[in-house]
Amino acid sequence: METVTARILVVDDERMVRWGLRQALEKAGYLVEEASTGAEALEAFGRETPDMVLLDYKLPDRTGLDVMRTMRKAAPRVPVLMITAHASIGGAVEAMKEGAYDYVSKPFEVDDVIQTVARALETSRLREEIARQREEDMKVYRVQTFVAESPAMKDVARIVERIAKSEASTILLLGESGVGKGLIARALHYEGAACERPFMHITCTALPETLLESELFGHEKGSFTDAKAQKKGLFELADGGTVFLDEIGDISLALQGKLLRFLEEKTFRRVGGTRDLHVSVRIIAATNKDLEKEVEAGRFRRDLYFRLRVIPIVIPPLRDRREDVLPLARTFVQHFDTEFHKNVRGLEPTAEELLVAYAWPGNVRELRNAIERAVLLSEDPWLGVDDLPAEIAARGRPSAATTVVAPVPGVTPVPGVEAASTTGFTLPPGGVNFEELERDLLRQALERSRGNRTRAARLLGMNRDRVRYRIQKFGLDFEPETAQ
Repeated sequence: METVTARILVVDDERMVRWGLRQALEKAGYLVEEASTGAEALEAFGRETPDMVLLDYKLPDRTGLDVMRTMRKAAPRVPVLMITAHASIGGAVEAMKEGAYDYVSKPFEVDDVIQTVARALETSRLREEIARQREEDMKVYRVQTFVAESPAMKDVARIVERIAKSEASTILLLGESGVGKGLIARALHYEGAACERPFMHITCTALPETLLESELFGHEKGSFTDAKAQKKGLFELADGGTVFLDEIGDISLALQGKLLRFLEEKTFRRVGGTRDLHVSVRIIAATNKDLEKEVEAGRFRRDLYFRLRVIPIVIPPLRDRREDVLPLARTFVQHFDTEFHKNVRGLEPTAEELLVAYAWPGNVRELRNAIERAVLLSEDPWLGVDDLPAEIAARGRPSAATTVVAPVPGVTPVPGVEAASTTGFTLPPGGVNFEELERDLLRQALERSRGNRTRAARLLGMNRDRVRYRIQKFGLDFEPETAQ
């Protein structure tokens, strides 16, 4: 596999400076292109955008700052390292304010420049990854991508779209575990005006109280035993964006008080700090608890509860929106089929019936996990009852005492005679055409399994060779791609 090498554009009117930098950069493994004027630099930049630019501040035809401004309009993410003489340091500082990565003063140590280039390229790579991830999230976490066939979820989608574009700074998501509160929180962020700003997510139950406070508000160096350096918290890092506080109903009363102050004043102090810091963030809180009951029990502050529930959004459980079960299941099948490089085409009708009938105590998360397991383990193109988790599949398998035999043409059930407990079928007084019965049961099994012989064999309680023999015996023709 070919390794991609970073391309560096060196712009300086001094030939020896360009030569020295080129030698050092090529020795470090970079590809180097040179330019001696601003015009040459912009021409080279336009031909092929480099991964980084080393740019002298004083050029014969214009300043490096002017050159950088033009470059940043075309490719704002390309890092620029400004090269300057002592007298031009003020201009280099101005360039940094306008987006330059850093500056070095002549005379400089070449090794220092190489290290700065390596850091700049790594920072640029990380920023590119973050930008790509953000662009992907902006496509995925949108209201348009919601699977919402039920009236209840259509209402939720409409509410989310309206609130996301509003100035609402505090939103409360309520619903059972697994209903999709995290998805809703991200949609609220990426549908809003702050979609290009940070989205920070923390599960409040994942950390003990002292660490959770530090994660949210940050801490000063020496504020506790392991605080060896100053650390910014999520509220500070997410300034201008969104903080999603999942499982808010489980935080301590002491931390609830500090959170209330932050929500009311938008100011906070780092742990161990003495200075108030101000940020502007949207807070999305979520819980699967009944906060009114928690308030009555004294486990949740009443004032915080009313402050959080300015705009509540209730996400209904999956059992109350069964219209969404099959669309969700089919979406998950397609997703995991692609992820696991399988050839799963969909769900058999019997499996779909069981999915709709199941109560889904774990909600959408449980459905997703069930489909993921089924796609991963299945060797057939259609997911059937046997591919579903035991607690779901068991509902679709009749017990030995209540086995049901499908109606057979020409066979009339005996009125008032129940099926035998061992076979589920009572021989009628006039007898049956056994071959016709066998042929019809085989046909039903093949239709139910969409022609899949392995699954048809399971339904009939026989092996695949016996099914193949009977297909030939009765001349049942199925398309080759579904009869394998």
